[in-house]
Amino acid sequence: MPHLDEPTWRSRADAHAARADALTAGHRARRARHESHPVEDFLFTYYPTRPNRLRVWHPGAGVTLENAAERGAWKHYTPDGTRVDPTTIRPATIAFVRGLLAATAARPAQLGCFGLHEWAMVYRADETRHPVPLRLGAAGTDTVVENHRIRCTHYDAYRFFTADAAPRNAGTPTRERQVELEQPGCLHATMDLYKWATKLGPAVPGELLLDTFELARDVRTLDMRASPYDLAAHGYTPVRIETAAGKAEYAEAQRGFADRGAELRGRLLDVLAHC
Repeated sequence: MPHLDEPTWRSRADAHAARADALTAGHRARRARHESHPVEDFLFTYYPTRPNRLRVWHPGAGVTLENAAERGAWKHYTPDGTRVDPTTIRPATIAFVRGLLAATAARPAQLGCFGLHEWAMVYRADETRHPVPLRLGAAGTDTVVENHRIRCTHYDAYRFFTADAAPRNAGTPTRERQVELEQPGCLHATMDLYKWATKLGPAVPGELLLDTFELARDVRTLDMRASPYDLAAHGYTPVRIETAAGKAEYAEAQRGFADRGAELRGRLLDVLAHC
């Protein structure tokens, strides 16, 4: 079992807290001013993990710490504080996440969705999900949906489709079929690596947790740049997926995220091998 001496693990904990603070600085400042951001604050609203939790470093399962008695009172640690006790994490959670990640990793990435899930969420809708104008207007947005075949495989995106958009999807994702349908090209599946890291709690090394957070943040940016929303006022240029050039730009970025996600998915599966 890997062992970290006290100076090493305390240094890593300090570096982790500083990194987390830098990643969450904008959100914390806006929250203090009672403001919100349609892109950057998503990771703190859709995923219920607060900045103060992100800044706490854990060594991960299978690592022992020297002189860490103060952690003996922490949830999911052994009474002497020297290591994380993965037996305190719900077995059902471990089994589900392991099965989902392994199944996703075994499939090829599908890169033909072009982010149309965000368009389907406002198709023929009286109001949008975000207080941001539509780049093409309501009629133009509806036309894009009607001129494309929607291929969403992710239930947590599909469930927000409007009633008129849902039948236009190539399939019908359900929660029960999530393990069957999840595939590594999906932006939401890649963002969810952050969710699964938080579900596994202290069993995940702090560095890996923040790596999944950073990837989710970057994916969210593409997700919204390719959406029907006009985010020029927030400094974002659109990925115009209604054009051939925009589709190519989206697919190239999607492929890069799938590669980054594959590496982090593998690291999470390594964590699960110790649980």
